[in-house]
Amino acid sequence: MMKAGVVQMTSSADPSHNMKALQASLHRLSEQGVKLALTPENALVFGGKQDYQRHAERLGHGPLQQQLAELAHHYDLWLVVGAFPIQNDNGMLSSTSLVFDNAGHLRGSYDKLHLFDVEVADAHGRYCESDYFEAGDRLATLDTPFGCLGLSICYDVRFAPMYQALRAQGADIITVPAAFTRVTGQAHWETLLRARAIETQCWVIAAGQCGEHSKGRQTWGHSMIIDPWGQVVASLGSEPGVTWAELDLSMGESIRHKMPVLSHTRLQSQLK
Repeated sequence: MMKAGVVQMTSSADPSHNMKALQASLHRLSEQGVKLALTPENALVFGGKQDYQRHAERLGHGPLQQQLAELAHHYDLWLVVGAFPIQNDNGMLSSTSLVFDNAGHLRGSYDKLHLFDVEVADAHGRYCESDYFEAGDRLATLDTPFGCLGLSICYDVRFAPMYQALRAQGADIITVPAAFTRVTGQAHWETLLRARAIETQCWVIAAGQCGEHSKGRQTWGHSMIIDPWGQVVASLGSEPGVTWAELDLSMGESIRHKMPVLSHTRLQSQLK
């Protein structure tokens, strides 16, 4: 058994303000014995192109990543930072999940594969992440003391083959940090997350942005933790906060033994 937690935030373009909110949330989770915590997408910087460019850092370097490492160490937990602007060698930015262990070491990262270039019927209207981020080109799984983590970000959740591939690589727990719009979140968020848990037979931990942001952006919130049978075992509403649940990894193993979905697929070669 292991206790995992999610942080739900209303982040802005100001990293110092967001960092204080994150620290307070991690303090609450630490008091509950949480050993794995997930933040939303864009937890420390949530704004426009210039904001991401201003605060971007090289992977594993920079004051913001150092502060995140110190938080993980201080609160003695593994910290998955949903997405952070990373400057690559070619000068482009990636939207990158960062995984720090409880000693504060950066143990893994994942560059968002699927960029959110869509039109939504809300006040913001058009979203085009490819204007300021470049897409990643690889899956990312990471062994931890709690099992194998499969990393994803927000819009990825609409692409089921990616999650089947993460399970094929050994994932026991899948993280879905997000900044789902209020419109798409109300329609699809929980349905997509539960489907990903059911089809992979993995625990799914999903942390969302919530509330009102700059430029008319509204996010859905409703962070949740879902078991490998597809049941929501912890959830939040539309306000900032934290929640947590105990994860029994033997549950996934038992379900996969009784219903070996992955070995039954006729598309095995395409999931590797």
